Amino acid sequence: MLGRNYLFFPLPDPDVADRMKKSNRAAKSRPMSWLAIAGFALGVSGCATPLTQNQSLPAPGGFVTNTTAQQGTPAAAQAPAFASLSDTATGTIATGTTATVGDMNSAPFSANQASTGTVSDQPAGQIPMGGVRQASGTERYTARQFPQPPMTGPVLPQTNDYTQPQANSLGGTGMVDPYAPVPAYPPGPRVREADLVINGYPARTGRVILGGAVNSDAGLTGNLTVDERNFDITRWPRSFQDLFSGTAFRGAGQTFRVEAAPGTDFKRYTMQFADPNLFGYKPVSMSVSGFLFDRRFNDWDEQRLGGRLAFGYRITPDLSVAFGVSGQNVEVSRPRVVGVPQLDDVVGDNELYTGEITLKHDTRDTPLQASRGHYFEFKFEEAFGDYDYARFELEYRKFWLLAERADRTGRQTISYSTQVGFSGDETPIFENFFAGGYATLRGFDFRGASPVVGGVEVGGRFQWLNSVEYMFPITADDAFRGVAFVDFGTVEQDITIDKDNFRVAPGVGLRVAVPMLGPAPLAFDFAYPLSEADTDERRVFSFYMSLIN
Repeated sequence: MLGRNYLFFPLPDPDVADRMKKSNRAAKSRPMSWLAIAGFALGVSGCATPLTQNQSLPAPGGFVTNTTAQQGTPAAAQAPAFASLSDTATGTIATGTTATVGDMNSAPFSANQASTGTVSDQPAGQIPMGGVRQASGTERYTARQFPQPPMTGPVLPQTNDYTQPQANSLGGTGMVDPYAPVPAYPPGPRVREADLVINGYPARTGRVILGGAVNSDAGLTGNLTVDERNFDITRWPRSFQDLFSGTAFRGAGQTFRVEAAPGTDFKRYTMQFADPNLFGYKPVSMSVSGFLFDRRFNDWDEQRLGGRLAFGYRITPDLSVAFGVSGQNVEVSRPRVVGVPQLDDVVGDNELYTGEITLKHDTRDTPLQASRGHYFEFKFEEAFGDYDYARFELEYRKFWLLAERADRTGRQTISYSTQVGFSGDETPIFENFFAGGYATLRGFDFRGASPVVGGVEVGGRFQWLNSVEYMFPITADDAFRGVAFVDFGTVEQDITIDKDNFRVAPGVGLRVAVPMLGPAPLAFDFAYPLSEADTDERRVFSFYMSLIN
């Protein structure tokens, strides 16, 4: 039922409506047919038309057809028939019938050659930003496109010389002006760039040493050492993982060393911290150490507990000076003989504090079995506390190379060493000089070439010890070497040289290098005293063997 608000229109006659449809179809069909034919012809001609010089591939986000380059228009709407389409990072690129375009570079370039050219992958970065490159008929390119803002600066002309700057662009659009003259620039050097990858691996800075030694002076001694050469006292652990992963307390180039050397006759426990560059990279060093020594001598037992603080300055690579202070408690116990004043006065605890200065000059080619150079050390020490005295010590070693093979093996060397020392009147018996044994005068017992009072080896306040040694190879691999030597010198209670106490002991020896036992060779020496004091004790054979793992 229709309401009154509706409008009513009369319906046309059916015959009249049919005639109107035919008339409209006939009027519109002619123009649309011509447009379709023209569009088809235009599309076919576009498929066969190569890209011209002015047809540049687009900036990011655009596309290319056979005739135009537009921004923001889908390529599917503009692609002619038989066109090959290839998706890019930000849009779709359409080319001609046989040309295919891969991923676009961020820099536009012009395609100037025939339609048979194929555009494919070109490594990003070979064409400079804003540059152009000519394409040959068979040349393959990569066109990689990354979202970047349009370029407004000058671009390179159509040239293969990418080392020349260019400025002939169209109004700063980044498109090359084909009619602009190319400026003449002198050819510059070609610059080749490459990525440099450096892989660094930290060297081993920490080690745990297990070893032992036996010699004729100190008996059997074990050794356990923890040594870290890249210590950092300020790098405290932040977590348990940091503590056990090896990153805590490391990284500053400092040295931390803990050593335990228990033995039958001698015990040594030390802890040392050293900073080789206290103030950045300046050659100022600092070391702090604590120690506990326990030694059983022939006439008494001695224990030392103390510490030392020292500062060093390296003047040259070979010359250095050091200043230090130390304090220790020396406990003397179990004297073998009672009634000798020098020994009775020191039984018990003795407080000893010293300040010292040391000058060293070392030009040796190696610390062990050197063949060239010299070693010089001068030390002055002032003691105070329970005892007040001054002390001077000088040591000098000189090495000469006589002969060697072409490969620097089989060396024959001569060395000379001397030690001179003097100490003040109040020097206690445990600080006197002693001689005899492997490290001083071979051919004598340990401390057996020293002054004796009441059957007790009391030592002296003056010493002068010398050694001349000739070393030569026995085997071709230098595993066995022979030595011939003469040790001579004396230790006196006063500053004097008494001919009756002067010692001379020539001898021969054998050095055996075993790499698995450590850097120090095994030493076996035979010496026989030709001159000695009446109270001296002989030892013809002395040896030293060590094992380090």
